[in-house]
Amino acid sequence: MSATNAPFGMRPAFHPSGLDRAQALAGGIVSGYSSDILKGQPVKYVTGGTIEQVTGTEAFVGAFAGVEWTDTTGRRRVSNYWPANTAYQTGSCVAYFYNDPNIVYEIQADGPVAQSSIGDEADFVNLTAGSTTTGLSQCRLNSSLAGANNVGQMRIVDIAPYPGNDWGDAFTIVRVTVAEHQFAQVRVGGANYTPVAI
Repeated sequence: MSATNAPFGMRPAFHPSGLDRAQALAGGIVSGYSSDILKGQPVKYVTGGTIEQVTGTEAFVGAFAGVEWTDTTGRRRVSNYWPANTAYQTGSCVAYFYNDPNIVYEIQADGPVAQSSIGDEADFVNLTAGSTTTGLSQCRLNSSLAGANNVGQMRIVDIAPYPGNDWGDAFTIVRVTVAEHQFAQVRVGGANYTPVAI
């Protein structure tokens, strides 16, 4: 399984409480927003209280889960991804995304990850890659880790327990938490940093 390069973005695995519900944000995406947002793609809050795709190494809130809206012809649309440049009737858009900092996600790395990486952090690669046919993200975790006392967007906490997925495999699937969360303090090497402003 993890010998094959088959990324799927960020997939919620579990929450310590047992609940990994997506938030439903009314008006969560600006009408006409010009980029695709794919299911499993990292998203961030921006000024105005809406969400957008993450395109760099900035802090974010979690993974996109889908969207619904009423188009300009009056037809209700439900999709697992946001199609770029879509216009909708005012007040009709609801965006769904995971934003709890305690959710544990699964993600495929772009190379081998060793068990000794637990607790280390890494950034995303191929953030905007994916398919508008399936609506699924193909972003991956960078197998080049941040290292001691350095910050990455995700923190590795475990391996995904699938048959054929082992530490050190060519495209290891790991479990991660958000290390640079917009609503939480960033902790690196025991030092606290102030949250990133929206």
